[in-house]
Amino acid sequence: MSNAIAQIVDAYVRLKNRRGLDELMMHRQRLAVDLKSRSGAYDFSLPIGKIDEEIAIIEQGLSRLKAESAETGTPRPV
Repeated sequence: MSNAIAQIVDAYVRLKNRRGLDELMMHRQRLAVDLKSRSGAYDFSLPIGKIDEEIAIIEQGLSRLKAESAETGTPRPV
């Protein structure tokens, strides 16, 4: 799954789609919060770990997008 997320993030960065990256990040953060709040017989540590990896990939994409916009002098959309 991380490879798929990396490809999606790369596409968003290439298209300079900050909004898409932000929405992807918010979705993964909501999933992480939801899974971390659950308790019971099932161990959620593996899916939580995968989601945390995906969040890190998205953060890297956001950093790349920010760096590219700083290099080109493009103002960051609000």
